[in-house]
Amino acid sequence: MRLNSLKLRHFRNYDELDLTFSKDLVIFLGENAQGKTNLLESIYVLAMTRSHRTTNEQELIEWNYPDAYLGGIIEKKQQQIPLELGLTKKGRKTKVNHIEQKKLSSYIGQLNVILFAPEDLSLVKGTPQLRRKFLDMEIGQIDSVYLYNLVQYQQVLKQRNHYLKQLAEKKQTDPLYLDILTEQLVTFGSKILWTRINFVKQLEYWANALHQTISQKKEELTLQYEVTVPFQSVTTIEEIESAYNQAFQAIRSKELFRQMTLIGPHRDELIFFINGKNVQTYGSQGQQRTTALSIKLAEIDLMKAETGEYPILLLDDVMSELDDSRQVHLLEAIEGKVQTFLTTTTLEHVRDKMTVQPAIYHVNQGKLEGENTE
Repeated sequence: MRLNSLKLRHFRNYDELDLTFSKDLVIFLGENAQGKTNLLESIYVLAMTRSHRTTNEQELIEWNYPDAYLGGIIEKKQQQIPLELGLTKKGRKTKVNHIEQKKLSSYIGQLNVILFAPEDLSLVKGTPQLRRKFLDMEIGQIDSVYLYNLVQYQQVLKQRNHYLKQLAEKKQTDPLYLDILTEQLVTFGSKILWTRINFVKQLEYWANALHQTISQKKEELTLQYEVTVPFQSVTTIEEIESAYNQAFQAIRSKELFRQMTLIGPHRDELIFFINGKNVQTYGSQGQQRTTALSIKLAEIDLMKAETGEYPILLLDDVMSELDDSRQVHLLEAIEGKVQTFLTTTTLEHVRDKMTVQPAIYHVNQGKLEGENTE
């Protein structure tokens, strides 16, 4: 998969921008606060329809303009496919091959991206919410059904929490509706859990192989998906549903007291282990960073296995955050494999370690000047 061109109109600090990419490595070079990260963000938004930096879409639109436009032509399976995304105060409008897409799941997955930013080094030691978001974003790109189930689950969860509060405050007296909401939550939650468990197994397979290479086979990386309901078996979705139903019956009074849904995928956790020890709790900073790097790089091969195409890699100023050894492993893992867009304030960390000639764009206050771009 490749991104052959990018077009921006009133996105962040870019009034108008048209770029064509012919090389596998594209470097955006410049000082901080000049717009380098905005360029990577635009590619991410074009792929995912939302930003990794903000939940307020108005921040993506250039100051004093009513809307923003992002467009690109991707190449996959020997086809050229135009993607378009419009952002307005009323919402988003997406097009694939000039045809408007009514469903988000019909658009996401057309362009697969993996973003690696300095904050991703906190994937291991950050909050459980951060790791759940990681799972949702990555699975959603390769499984449109998962994305649908997730949206439905979140809607029912919001309704159920609201109704629990109303029952607890005696504003509602019909527990039957709570049963209906619980049944819906179990249906969607079981499918989400089933998909996550299988995804984590695949991720562990690819990540452990990379981690052993980086650690020179001194460390073995394992992943554990920790659920809020103890399952005797998870060989079928039906068994998950049964366990969820029993658990919800057992904690109903506790949920009414707390006025919230206490079990389900929204409270699950992803745990990382090195040689059997919890990396979040007992791992050194180096081990935590190596784990995060292994996980991000594993996504490349996992997406290739699932979709038949390598994703596009976005590296936002991470080279300076990694030591020389991890830099080398990162670059070896991507060379000749994926189209990569990289931001940096200096070429010191990149130039001597790359065997390919990159296209370099000097970024200064939202203006670009190209070098080796043909």
